[in-house]
Amino acid sequence: MNFSDDLQSRWWKLEEKLLERFGKKPDVESILFLIGIQELGDIREKFTKEQKQDLMHVAVCTVLLPSGYYELERVDEDGWPHFRQLKAMPELNPFEQENFLKDHILLYFQNNDVI
Repeated sequence: MNFSDDLQSRWWKLEEKLLERFGKKPDVESILFLIGIQELGDIREKFTKEQKQDLMHVAVCTVLLPSGYYELERVDEDGWPHFRQLKAMPELNPFEQENFLKDHILLYFQNNDVI
């Protein structure tokens, strides 16, 4: 079994858990949105379009933090985390980018005892 097959099977398990929890199969963007909400710690019914983009940015920075791409710089007065990029992202094609992100998302859920 190669890395790609293992990644795919682990991803399907995460999707299955989230499907059970939310009743809907999530895509990568939805999962990032959920991570962003988790990290912000502010559950509300509505977010503006800009806030949704910010939540996804928080999620991306958070999942890439353990690999040294970002560090938490500060949390502002409204509770929003701000990150500083420490190193450039690797040059990847779109398929590789998605797998890179999926692997980091899986690590996030594993480290937070979700899977």
